[in-house]
Amino acid sequence: MHIDKYDHAPRLPEGESIDLDAIIPGEGRVFLEVGPGRGAFALGYAALHPETRFLAMEIRRKLAAQLDERLQKKGFPRARCFAEDAGIALPRLRPDGCALGAAVHFPDPWWKKRHAKRLVVQDSFVAELARLLAPGALLLVQTDVEDRAVAYFERLAACPALENTVTGMFAAESPFAPARSNRETRAIADGLPIHRMVFRRR
Repeated sequence: MHIDKYDHAPRLPEGESIDLDAIIPGEGRVFLEVGPGRGAFALGYAALHPETRFLAMEIRRKLAAQLDERLQKKGFPRARCFAEDAGIALPRLRPDGCALGAAVHFPDPWWKKRHAKRLVVQDSFVAELARLLAPGALLLVQTDVEDRAVAYFERLAACPALENTVTGMFAAESPFAPARSNRETRAIADGLPIHRMVFRRR
């Protein structure tokens, strides 16, 4: 029988409803990250805000396990990464308004038409993020693919619970800088345009 060496990757508890207070140590609202990848943003944010509770969801078990281990080894007990599909996990998270902010980094690395159903940034995904955000909390969605950025912006703008924080479509900088994802740092180094959408929970 094949055994995946990353079967130990942290998973959220089973059940229709998950109380974040029961799985993230500490008190106060939680910062949500979708798609941390190799974890540069999570590690940077935790270092800048060690008092803040932080929850990352990464669909790739290897990367989730490695990031969670690094967070614990570096002394960030309030920061966790779980091996989860955010589109499935978000509707289970409680309570409403528990997030002080959220970031979605360079999602949807699928290009063929048959993969359209796999896209992370769907209307339902945006609605669930909005439900979890506290009033005034910021949501960052960023990509280096212009066509995707336009589609994401339209979905974010169509959500009645969210409002655009900038004039036009894209922000010049992340509101959570200097914490940056690995891909964001690479895109900046390569001179690639990054389309950043920053919305606020009404």
